[in-house]
Amino acid sequence: MFVITKEVYFCYGHRLMNHPGKCRNLHGHSVKASISIKSEQLNEQGMVCDFADVRDAVESFVDQHLDHNFLLHKNDPIIPALIANNERFLAIDEHPTAEVLSKMIYQHLKQQGLNVEQVVLWETASAHACYRED
Repeated sequence: MFVITKEVYFCYGHRLMNHPGKCRNLHGHSVKASISIKSEQLNEQGMVCDFADVRDAVESFVDQHLDHNFLLHKNDPIIPALIANNERFLAIDEHPTAEVLSKMIYQHLKQQGLNVEQVVLWETASAHACYRED
């Protein structure tokens, strides 16, 4: 099995409404996402795929939905205030944790036809979450 990994970086804000600690407050992260693509065979160019293809597929999704966006659970009571002030946000069905974001990126890349092995989202330099399907 061959595996390549492409890293992308972006920033987002969020809060975890039901969290018992500091994460229930509004805050932000500068994150690194490591996207691993796998293949049993190399293509005619001797690659799993071109790193630029991975970059293009993930960066368009990140730019549109995640980067410099405020990510919230769809039931967050702050949403009306954001709407009233014409602020950018993305309301999702789940709490916007690193685990959920790594799954969102994984599923987008899979829909783009990439054979994703896993997506690891580094929320801080010492903490990361991973999504993969076995």
